[in-house]
Amino acid sequence: MEVSMRVHVPEKYERNGWPSVERPDLTPPEGWSLPLINSVNRVYQSRLSPDGERIAFIWNREEQADVYVMPSKGGWPSRVSFTRASTPYWWDRAPQWSPDGKWLAFRMKGDVHIADSRGGLPVKLPLPLDASASPAWMPDSNQMVIAIRPDEIPHLAMTDREGTFLRVLTRDSGEDADPRPSPDGKWVAYVHWPDDDRNRRDIRLVDLASGVTRVLVGAPKMKDWFPRWSPDSKWIAFLSQRTDYNQVWVIRPDGTEMRQVTALGTNVEEFSWSPDGTRLAVIVNRRGKLDLAATNLTSGKTEEVKAGRGVYSRPQWSPDGAYIYVEYEDPITPPDIQRIDVSSGRAKQLTFSNPPALATLPMVMPEEAIYKSADGLEIAGILYKPKNPNGAALVHPHGGPTEQFGYTWEILIQYLAAKGYTVLCPNYRGSTGYGLAFEHANYNNWGVGDVQDCLSAAKFLADLPGIAPARLGIYGASYGGYLTVASLARDPEFRFACGVSQYGDASLVSSWAQCDRNTRLYTEMQIGHPSDNWEVFIDGSSIHQVANIKSPLLLLHGLEDEVVAPQSSEELAEALRRHNKTFEYKTYAGEPHGFQKRATVLDATTRLERFLDWYLLPPSVPSPPRIDLPLVGGEDDEE
Repeated sequence: MEVSMRVHVPEKYERNGWPSVERPDLTPPEGWSLPLINSVNRVYQSRLSPDGERIAFIWNREEQADVYVMPSKGGWPSRVSFTRASTPYWWDRAPQWSPDGKWLAFRMKGDVHIADSRGGLPVKLPLPLDASASPAWMPDSNQMVIAIRPDEIPHLAMTDREGTFLRVLTRDSGEDADPRPSPDGKWVAYVHWPDDDRNRRDIRLVDLASGVTRVLVGAPKMKDWFPRWSPDSKWIAFLSQRTDYNQVWVIRPDGTEMRQVTALGTNVEEFSWSPDGTRLAVIVNRRGKLDLAATNLTSGKTEEVKAGRGVYSRPQWSPDGAYIYVEYEDPITPPDIQRIDVSSGRAKQLTFSNPPALATLPMVMPEEAIYKSADGLEIAGILYKPKNPNGAALVHPHGGPTEQFGYTWEILIQYLAAKGYTVLCPNYRGSTGYGLAFEHANYNNWGVGDVQDCLSAAKFLADLPGIAPARLGIYGASYGGYLTVASLARDPEFRFACGVSQYGDASLVSSWAQCDRNTRLYTEMQIGHPSDNWEVFIDGSSIHQVANIKSPLLLLHGLEDEVVAPQSSEELAEALRRHNKTFEYKTYAGEPHGFQKRATVLDATTRLERFLDWYLLPPSVPSPPRIDLPLVGGEDDEE
């Protein structure tokens, strides 16, 4: 019997020092409430059916993330799955239509399930597997390629709709993902991550007739990914970091005629082929604004289809090429599915996630803020400036670190802005969207340069008109929580009056040892292995500077977190208590890396709001005037 050596962490609330207390003099802004801002049921991971008549998507509601299908022209959705548990949307994957449009394949409860799109319960593939994922249909609508995980390492295999056989396709050392069968059924393109080079991604091919695999595109320390076949199977388009920005390239299946298609001077995030194979719908990252454009494959010219201060994602062409279906969100609009007319750019909204009580409230459209870090490096961020500022301001670093704060739906920030908080979301070094050199600027430098970027963000805020420098806070989740703790521990000027870390950490060695395999490899990609890079791990671990923390800290963590193990916050809380620091610490049973239960989200946001208000806002009711009372003397003083 295997015995876990991890420290047991129960569901609990702990504190050291007096806790934050609900302020009786503060009320939510008119029309706002925490239950309201958490009432939006997110629509995501949409997929257009092959005939263009229906859209499958995931709808996160009532603590479920089930699959639904709706008419592509709009209409009420039909529910396909019924017991699919809620999961962090950024890790979920779209349901996949069979080429004949009769079947949907998706992952549920750790395995691939198949559902008849015309009705019936989803059925798990009856294979002797511990886990299966990433279903990709073959042209016959019966066979499919799936990812299997022997010994936790994903490789590819083929099966059929009823799971009557299992043929392993890939066995090379490393991980395999994103299988893409060719339309003619002869090949499977996929992404391979070799064990001996964590900064390399290859695109490889499996010849289904012979079973032979080969590298199509790959080079040391080079990332190529997102392979997509042309409709006639003659080309594979893919994304590559062969220039300073992620661009689209194409290559023949035999490895010839590789060429760069786009050269936009900014990242292409994703794309899809037009039905006639002459154009690509591309999502272009313009400093956090993700625009929809179309690239002509012959001329290489890219023309705007839809742009603005928002984020378009998951573009899919209608079969006649007249429309592109997308998901769209912006800082004042939650994610929904839209249909874009390619010729006119007109958009038709197909789903409606925003409750009227929320849609009528005034919200802030943020602006870009640019400032210099301590070493002179230019840092860009997203700045929310409230209509009625309360003098307090927050730095809110994103997770990742290879992520980016853009013009997305961030309803908690809108709530804080409605309360009067100014919020700056810095895209610190290591963020995506600003070129490869900037993205790699925190390799072997976690918790050092990026912390200076957060401290410089505080300086930027303190210099804004109407901001009280003594009333600055910092909060973040995951890597943003890690930066929160490091910013409190490594700031000799003590810029922040408080901090909130949600499922963050402070000891990189401990986190590396206890996280899941994907996170461990992700960490090694950027800062190496502890045995080879011990000083980098120690330099990045602010738990060794806990004694320097002067400001109160709130820790929130889920007990089912496999990315940042709950023991990370437990270890930090123990260090804070040992140094007699003021902190509050709450754990939540059954919660992964990203809280899912409505009760948990409400409790966590309530604690965050109370904590920020307690330490950053002065009493809104003026103190009574001081009255000098006469001295009361003893009998010996009487005349």
